[in-house]
Amino acid sequence: MDIRTFEIEGPLEIIPRKIEDSRGYFSEIFRLDTFAEHAPGVEFVQDNQSLSVKSGTIRGIHFQSLPAAQGKLVRCLAGSLLDVAVDVRRDSPTFGRWISVVLSPEQNNQLWVPVGFGHAFCTLEPDSVIGYRVTSYYSPENDKGVAWDDAEIGIDWPDLADPETLSAKDRVQPRLADLPAYFSMKDC
Repeated sequence: MDIRTFEIEGPLEIIPRKIEDSRGYFSEIFRLDTFAEHAPGVEFVQDNQSLSVKSGTIRGIHFQSLPAAQGKLVRCLAGSLLDVAVDVRRDSPTFGRWISVVLSPEQNNQLWVPVGFGHAFCTLEPDSVIGYRVTSYYSPENDKGVAWDDAEIGIDWPDLADPETLSAKDRVQPRLADLPAYFSMKDC
């Protein structure tokens, strides 16, 4: 299992090894001891999955506030997607900065989005399926977000990103400048 870090401390790209032969492949997708070396103290409590029928579907930027803050380990099970993590820790030196990774079954990669980061994605193919495990249960009262197209964040979305695919919730998310200080570095 290879682990790649980014200029922004926290997110990780995890690339499990594939053992392939004429029948297909085997891959160890998650291994707690290896993961814990890079993200100590993480415990997953819930697995989620969603299908986006259209390519260009945008979901996010989402996060949950304390005390129900979630870390997410994200994987693409079908299709492909541009997966994005945005630092929303108010006192972080990288506040408002983002990283992205293309996730696909062929690449067999995953993105760890820790607490204190918003998560978003744009599907690059139709019928894309995303699976992710989280460190806290879904909490409607702690469900928060940031505008997907906030110029202060400046995510470089693919040309096929279609704002018409946004949920009603994502159409009215606040700008980063208007976001309360939900997280600080000490919280994460």
